[in-house]
Amino acid sequence: MIPGGGQPNMQELLQQAQKMQQDLARAQEELAQTEVDGQAGGGLVKATVTGAGEIRNLVIDPKAVDPEDTETLADLVVAAIQAANENAQALQQQKLGPLAEGLGGGGMPGLPF
Repeated sequence: MIPGGGQPNMQELLQQAQKMQQDLARAQEELAQTEVDGQAGGGLVKATVTGAGEIRNLVIDPKAVDPEDTETLADLVVAAIQAANENAQALQQQKLGPLAEGLGGGGMPGLPF
């Protein structure tokens, strides 16, 4: 309801909702194209993911490869991917957070904020 007892302009509300939807789609596309990195073991293992969380690259320094200790290598790979995903989530918050506030401030379903 509009202060003063007037009715909301439905056409204006619809246009605002459509603009927010377009802004959200644009931000999601940008996230899908933006890459962020994470690393573990002092940079021995590096992972690259998109802002949407898709793994794009994994680089393992040969110094991290010990045939007698593949468990440590696996732990480093997992840690690098987790670090990259944390960076992707921070990017999502940065890009989509303000749009979610415009949609009512309750966050967005499926996103960790």
